[in-house]
Amino acid sequence: MSSATIVLLFAVLALILVGFGAIVGYLVGDLLVIMSLFFVLAIGLNIFSYYKSDYLTIKMTRTKIIEREDNPRFYDLVKKVADMAGLPMPRVGIMNSPSPNAFATGRDKNHAVVVATGSILAMLNDDEMEAVLGHEINHITHRDILVSSVAATMATIISYIGNIILFSELFGGINNRNGNTTILLIVSAILIPLGATFVRLGISRSRELYADIGSVRLVRKPDELISSLQKISKPVVNSAKRGPFGMGMPKPTGEMGQNSQGAAYSSLFIVNNLNGSALLNLFSTHPTLEKRVAAILAEKQAIGMY
Repeated sequence: MSSATIVLLFAVLALILVGFGAIVGYLVGDLLVIMSLFFVLAIGLNIFSYYKSDYLTIKMTRTKIIEREDNPRFYDLVKKVADMAGLPMPRVGIMNSPSPNAFATGRDKNHAVVVATGSILAMLNDDEMEAVLGHEINHITHRDILVSSVAATMATIISYIGNIILFSELFGGINNRNGNTTILLIVSAILIPLGATFVRLGISRSRELYADIGSVRLVRKPDELISSLQKISKPVVNSAKRGPFGMGMPKPTGEMGQNSQGAAYSSLFIVNNLNGSALLNLFSTHPTLEKRVAAILAEKQAIGMY
């Protein structure tokens, strides 16, 4: 993703937030002040997300950053795929979770982190892990994680403001407004956060498909990527019954697999298997497995791997 595209995305999300502020300011009778506050908030969120996306993700997912001696197999696989892509060696982390998954974070190739759960390392063989890491390294190459992190941050704060407005209306609202104004404010509080969420989800789904294709081009192991996606796409329903946590990691307490933090960061993972419920594709952070397999097979044929 080019720098111009990233700047455009930041601008669109900031405009959504400022536009939301304009509506709120107009309806409460203080347009300039509210718009100014929302503008400052938008700029601050963009800057904060840009510089702290990796730090926040590592903390919220309780990832442990490791050295080679902690897990030579995983560390060497990450280095092998990073070398293929011509990237500096990223930091490597293991997330203690029964959910077999992986993700990358960081604003650019010099501040990148590649993370896998202990369970995915125990589940997949080296070829499958290389294919998965090809997907994650592709995210780093194209700065997808930065974009996803900023989009998620902006969508979250817009939704949060919308919730405040809705709760305010439920408990009496702001005085001196007529019925039409109240209805408009409520509709705005619902539809604008929904629009921001659709932007975030659309970005996430498109970047996941591109990362799959990028893995095929880089690692040239499309069949292994398909098999790994099939293995790890099964929802985690009962974490106590999933396989070993593996690779010397202690059994987790308060696993990320089924809590609000895991849901908030679900768009970062290679698959969204963090809950057992089926979601409508429109509200999914990832394309369906069928679409991903079709895209991988199409790329396999396009590069002459029959």
